[in-house]
Amino acid sequence: MKRRDIFKAALGFTWLAGTNVSEAQTRGGAQASRSWRVAFVAAGIVGEEADTIRDSLRHLGYEAEKNLHLEVREARGNFDLLPSILRDFVSQNPDVIVAEATPAIAAAQRATSTIPIVMAPATDPIGSGFVRSFPRPGGNITGLANLYGDQTAKTLDFVRLVLPQAKKIAVLTSNNPTHPGLFEAARSGASKLGFSAERFVAGTPNELEATFAAIKSASCEAVYVLADPIRPAIPELALRLGLPAMYQLDWYVEKLGGLMSYGAETLWFFRRAADYVDRILKGGNPAEMPVEQPTTFRFTVNLRAAKTLGLTIPETVLAQTDEVIE
Repeated sequence: MKRRDIFKAALGFTWLAGTNVSEAQTRGGAQASRSWRVAFVAAGIVGEEADTIRDSLRHLGYEAEKNLHLEVREARGNFDLLPSILRDFVSQNPDVIVAEATPAIAAAQRATSTIPIVMAPATDPIGSGFVRSFPRPGGNITGLANLYGDQTAKTLDFVRLVLPQAKKIAVLTSNNPTHPGLFEAARSGASKLGFSAERFVAGTPNELEATFAAIKSASCEAVYVLADPIRPAIPELALRLGLPAMYQLDWYVEKLGGLMSYGAETLWFFRRAADYVDRILKGGNPAEMPVEQPTTFRFTVNLRAAKTLGLTIPETVLAQTDEVIE
């Protein structure tokens, strides 16, 4: 049973300066005559995503202080900061922008129609207007889609198995523009499983405490936390109020002590984003680079959180887990 360290938050921005290096050619990486500029904007808090991109690019022949110049900025869940972050990025004319989550991708799209943008990831790239199709994106945006909407039924099925008597669940959302559609999918899925779903909006991280108090007052018996940039306070709030929570992002369970998660491995998206960056730096056209989707999904259960909540996880559920944290 593996445990990972709680991720470190990075404030402001970090420069990884780079100069030219001939090693890149011998390792099949970037041209020796260039120091490439890559901008990474996180809609939430910067953690292991940036390290994952950096490490993956290093394996592809790009190294800080040699031929890679990576700048990392974060909005910390305050999406209204994203337009100014992206305007600043664009003014520096990076070779590629990597954008984490739909709010950051949308801000990048508004800021530039020429600099290549890599989605890492988007929930609904076509519906959000980022790409024309998965096989041929058709513009300056390509990258990863997360399939969270498609996995809603399976996710809620795990909630029903763990809480067979539950009648009402809360669906926690933010100002993420994909959340209304994801909530409708959750409400429909919950209805088929015999419980109702009510939407609760915490537009910014500062609103979480009041939102969870409202969830508790509404007699909800569980919380379904939609995929969004990480908001670290959520698992502690849920446990303190005695609310079992199901997450779409594995980090909430593996790093922050949450109860259950079901979805693609979070860091997979950022490893694959680095591959897109590499292809673009080597001359690839984002308009012709197909959008990629995950094919593997993981169900994780934290037995320590279950004990705190006074829950017994049925053996039939444990048998379906990919990871159990004890």
